[in-house]
Amino acid sequence: MLVSTKGRYALRVMIDLAEHEGDGFLPLRDIAARQAISDKYLESILKALVRDHLVSSLRGKNGGYKLARPAGDYTVGEVLRATEGQLAPASGMDEPERFRAEEPRCHEMWERLGGIINDYLDGIRISDLCATSLAGNDYVI
Repeated sequence: MLVSTKGRYALRVMIDLAEHEGDGFLPLRDIAARQAISDKYLESILKALVRDHLVSSLRGKNGGYKLARPAGDYTVGEVLRATEGQLAPASGMDEPERFRAEEPRCHEMWERLGGIINDYLDGIRISDLCATSLAGNDYVI
Protein backbone atom coordinates (compact mmCIF):
# COMPACT_ATOMS: atom_id res chain seq x y z
CA MET A 1 0.00 0.00 0.00
CA LEU A 2 1.37 3.37 -1.02
CA VAL A 3 -0.42 6.48 0.18
CA SER A 4 -0.36 9.19 -2.50
CA THR A 5 0.21 12.89 -2.01
CA LYS A 6 -3.56 13.34 -2.18
CA GLY A 7 -4.08 11.08 0.83
CA ARG A 8 -1.26 12.68 2.82
CA TYR A 9 -2.56 16.17 2.06
CA ALA A 10 -6.10 15.11 2.98
CA LEU A 11 -4.85 14.19 6.44
CA ARG A 12 -3.09 17.56 6.74
CA VAL A 13 -6.31 19.32 5.72
CA MET A 14 -8.38 17.36 8.23
CA ILE A 15 -5.90 18.24 11.00
CA ASP A 16 -6.02 21.88 9.93
CA LEU A 17 -9.83 21.91 9.99
CA ALA A 18 -9.80 20.19 13.39
CA GLU A 19 -7.39 22.74 14.83
CA HIS A 20 -9.67 25.54 13.59
CA GLU A 21 -12.91 23.75 14.50
CA GLY A 22 -14.34 26.70 16.41
CA ASP A 23 -13.72 29.19 13.60
CA GLY A 24 -16.73 28.20 11.48
CA PHE A 25 -16.36 27.74 7.74
CA LEU A 26 -12.78 28.26 6.59
CA PRO A 27 -12.02 29.70 3.15
CA LEU A 28 -10.17 27.36 0.79
CA ARG A 29 -7.54 30.04 0.21
CA ASP A 30 -6.69 30.19 3.94
CA ILE A 31 -6.35 26.41 4.26
CA ALA A 32 -4.24 26.26 1.09
CA ALA A 33 -1.91 28.98 2.38
CA ARG A 34 -1.42 27.34 5.78
CA GLN A 35 -0.77 23.94 4.22
CA ALA A 36 1.24 25.16 1.21
CA ILE A 37 -1.09 23.34 -1.20
CA SER A 38 -2.28 24.89 -4.46
CA ASP A 39 -5.90 26.04 -4.46
CA LYS A 40 -6.74 23.79 -7.41
CA TYR A 41 -5.24 20.64 -5.85
CA LEU A 42 -6.83 21.41 -2.49
CA GLU A 43 -10.19 21.83 -4.19
CA SER A 44 -9.96 18.29 -5.61
CA ILE A 45 -9.09 16.91 -2.18
CA LEU A 46 -11.94 18.77 -0.49
CA LYS A 47 -14.34 17.58 -3.19
CA ALA A 48 -13.60 13.95 -2.21
CA LEU A 49 -13.96 14.76 1.49
CA VAL A 50 -17.29 16.54 0.91
CA ARG A 51 -18.52 13.67 -1.30
CA ASP A 52 -17.91 11.22 1.56
CA HIS A 53 -19.56 13.60 4.09
CA LEU A 54 -16.36 14.10 6.08
CA VAL A 55 -16.36 17.85 5.44
CA SER A 56 -19.22 20.32 5.03
CA SER A 57 -19.03 23.16 2.53
CA LEU A 58 -20.83 26.47 2.22
CA ARG A 59 -20.80 28.73 -0.82
CA GLY A 60 -20.85 32.47 -0.69
CA LYS A 61 -19.17 35.36 1.05
CA ASN A 62 -18.79 33.63 4.44
CA GLY A 63 -18.43 30.20 2.88
CA GLY A 64 -15.70 27.65 3.07
CA TYR A 65 -15.15 24.26 4.65
CA LYS A 66 -15.42 22.74 8.10
CA LEU A 67 -15.54 19.29 9.64
CA ALA A 68 -18.95 17.65 9.43
CA ARG A 69 -18.41 15.95 12.81
CA PRO A 70 -16.12 16.44 15.81
CA ALA A 71 -12.45 15.62 15.10
CA GLY A 72 -12.56 12.67 17.50
CA ASP A 73 -15.17 10.98 15.29
CA TYR A 74 -12.83 10.62 12.29
CA THR A 75 -10.26 7.91 11.77
CA VAL A 76 -7.18 8.13 9.59
CA GLY A 77 -8.46 5.06 7.75
CA GLU A 78 -11.73 6.67 6.73
CA VAL A 79 -9.96 9.81 5.48
CA LEU A 80 -7.49 7.77 3.43
CA ARG A 81 -10.25 5.58 1.99
CA ALA A 82 -12.11 8.75 0.90
CA THR A 83 -9.10 9.91 -1.11
CA GLU A 84 -7.24 6.69 -1.92
CA GLY A 85 -10.03 4.15 -2.24
CA GLN A 86 -9.39 0.69 -0.83
CA LEU A 87 -6.32 0.44 1.42
CA ALA A 88 -5.06 -2.85 0.04
CA PRO A 89 -1.48 -4.09 0.46
CA ALA A 90 -1.45 -5.77 -2.97
CA SER A 91 -2.90 -4.82 -6.33
CA GLY A 92 -5.92 -6.80 -7.49
CA MET A 93 -7.47 -7.24 -4.06
CA ASP A 94 -10.47 -5.19 -5.15
CA GLU A 95 -11.56 -8.30 -7.12
CA PRO A 96 -11.53 -10.97 -4.37
CA GLU A 97 -12.50 -14.02 -6.47
CA ARG A 98 -9.95 -13.28 -9.17
CA PHE A 99 -7.30 -12.43 -6.57
CA ARG A 100 -7.81 -15.76 -4.79
CA ALA A 101 -7.51 -17.62 -8.09
CA GLU A 102 -4.30 -15.79 -9.02
CA GLU A 103 -2.77 -15.98 -5.53
CA PRO A 104 -3.92 -19.35 -4.16
CA ARG A 105 -1.03 -19.73 -1.71
CA CYS A 106 -0.67 -16.11 -0.62
CA HIS A 107 -4.16 -14.63 -0.70
CA GLU A 108 -4.82 -15.31 2.99
CA MET A 109 -1.55 -13.59 3.94
CA TRP A 110 -2.48 -10.52 1.86
CA GLU A 111 -6.00 -10.49 3.32
CA ARG A 112 -4.65 -10.62 6.88
CA LEU A 113 -2.11 -7.88 6.14
CA GLY A 114 -4.91 -5.73 4.71
CA GLY A 115 -6.89 -6.29 7.90
CA ILE A 116 -3.92 -5.26 10.04
CA ILE A 117 -3.39 -2.09 7.99
CA ASN A 118 -7.08 -1.13 8.14
CA ASP A 119 -7.34 -1.90 11.87
CA TYR A 120 -4.24 0.18 12.60
CA LEU A 121 -5.37 3.19 10.56
CA ASP A 122 -8.91 2.94 11.95
CA GLY A 123 -7.44 3.05 15.45
CA ILE A 124 -5.97 6.54 14.98
CA ARG A 125 -8.31 9.51 15.24
CA ILE A 126 -7.76 12.91 13.66
CA SER A 127 -7.97 14.37 17.17
CA ASP A 128 -5.00 12.12 18.13
CA LEU A 129 -2.93 13.79 15.42
CA CYS A 130 -3.86 17.20 16.81
CA ALA A 131 -2.67 16.37 20.33
CA THR A 132 0.65 18.21 20.65
CA SER A 133 1.33 16.34 23.89
CA LEU A 134 1.99 13.16 21.87
CA ALA A 135 5.53 12.55 20.64
CA GLY A 136 6.00 13.79 17.09
CA ASN A 137 2.92 16.04 17.18
CA ASP A 138 4.75 19.13 18.41
CA TYR A 139 5.32 20.62 14.95
CA VAL A 140 4.03 24.06 14.03
CA ILE A 141 1.41 24.46 11.29
